[in-house]
Amino acid sequence: MTQSPNRRMGRPRAVTEHAILDAALSQLDTGGATSVSVRGIAAQLGIAPNAVYTYFPNKAAVLRALVERFLGEVNHDRFTDRQMPWRGRVEALALELRERLVAHPGAVHLLLGAPMDGPNALTLRESLAGVLADAGATPEDAARASYVLLVYVLGAIALEVAGLEHADLTESQRITTRRATLDTISTTTYPRTTSTAATVAKYFTTEQFLWGLTHLLNGLAPNSEAPAG
Repeated sequence: MTQSPNRRMGRPRAVTEHAILDAALSQLDTGGATSVSVRGIAAQLGIAPNAVYTYFPNKAAVLRALVERFLGEVNHDRFTDRQMPWRGRVEALALELRERLVAHPGAVHLLLGAPMDGPNALTLRESLAGVLADAGATPEDAARASYVLLVYVLGAIALEVAGLEHADLTESQRITTRRATLDTISTTTYPRTTSTAATVAKYFTTEQFLWGLTHLLNGLAPNSEAPAG
């Protein structure tokens, strides 16, 4: 078979912005943000680095686009549904963010290390402030509370993924492993920790995440609302 002129000349492989971000995500999952590079992305896709620069001027722009993509994948339908109680809407958002970010630990540090000022980040803040406004918060309090909630959610997830040595373990297996480690420390030196080892072993679980979120929401609830939980 005769090759086409374009193939004989080594025609560059077509690439899309989506494919570039997929490659960057693969690098991020493997070695964190420091492992992401334009040359690495190009090599993974079988293209020249200049093809990446067509879409992104530098690595920082790639990472910012990854943050935006993560936030853009969040389903806003559940926490903008006014038929749901406001607490349930905030919980739905928090759990979805946790699920997505625990699956891609490197993305947590991107969210914490870069300004969340892209369109999807702003939409997320706007929606969250709207939920709090529906709960009875003033615009100023809703703005402050939405920031506090994001700090808690992202901070809790960051601590969780930092201690996630074995991503393939179930929560119950992680609890067992962590409890085994706690059982080896000195009860004399760390009496409060060892006496509550069963609880401490559950720090990085859905149960603990929701416990913290519930108590935070209790503090943010309007004075007329009785705390739940």
